[in-house]
Amino acid sequence: MKALLNGVVVAAYGKRYDVEITDADAVKHRVSCVTRGKKTDLACGDFVQIKMTDSAKSTPEGVVEKSLPRKTLLYRSNAFKSKTLASNVTQIIIVLATQPSFYEALLNRCLIAAEGARIKALIVLNKCDLADSNDALSKLALYKELGYEVLALSAKDDISPLRQHLLRHTSVLVGQSGMGKSTIVNALLPNENVRTREVSDVLDSGKHTTTATHLYHLDAASQLVDSPGLQEFGLHHLSIIELEYAFIEFRPYLGKCRFNNCRHHHEPDCAIIDAVEIGKITSTRLACYQTLFIESTIKQPYI
Repeated sequence: MKALLNGVVVAAYGKRYDVEITDADAVKHRVSCVTRGKKTDLACGDFVQIKMTDSAKSTPEGVVEKSLPRKTLLYRSNAFKSKTLASNVTQIIIVLATQPSFYEALLNRCLIAAEGARIKALIVLNKCDLADSNDALSKLALYKELGYEVLALSAKDDISPLRQHLLRHTSVLVGQSGMGKSTIVNALLPNENVRTREVSDVLDSGKHTTTATHLYHLDAASQLVDSPGLQEFGLHHLSIIELEYAFIEFRPYLGKCRFNNCRHHHEPDCAIIDAVEIGKITSTRLACYQTLFIESTIKQPYI
């Protein structure tokens, strides 16, 4: 019986995965793997055990026999299905740009997903070399006040401000297309030659360049996961209690409403609504919560 080999998933292409294994000489090799049965929920960063099925090919092949427990998991979901993005990550880097315009609703959803998964979040505003960056920065002032770190960056000119934030982390880059995620990876790892493509000025949106999720080694203790561009981010996997708690400014007021099942919509003596009225919580974030609450309770598809 063939021995099982320990590895880590470094690329996910639908139902096929690249698993990186390390031999006795500490040399890393990639094995193209499938899974047993219909199990296809592996993600970049998963630690797995594989069995080789064909070592003679130029790209060796194997099968994933077992996936090991995850420390963290970042994924999105609607009422019908979920899609894993990355596992065992310690930091989510939400990449925005001055151009094209970023969706603030998507930013909020990414932050909420990070809070729900207990993963540190860093907001990166890329393309700050372009004109009119002040407007984008002003939109992010709210999130700085909430305690999230916002890093202004021009990845094509100088990536060094980001490097210190990546040390000893397994970070995942997320964001809508055209924000410059591939440019960031190219700047950090020029030998990887990640494809980039121009932004569509007509649509004011980016064109997809990354079609699969990849994990890259920055150094012996730091990894970076690059994911495809997102346009939407469903959060159906979060319970109402988890959703409330994911809004970090809500936390001091939770449990202080008159009603235990308060929905924070129009109920009397709602501590959250009262906090909005005295300026402790913004109406924008409360509206975001209310939208997500409705999506969760009526099981509206959103992924």
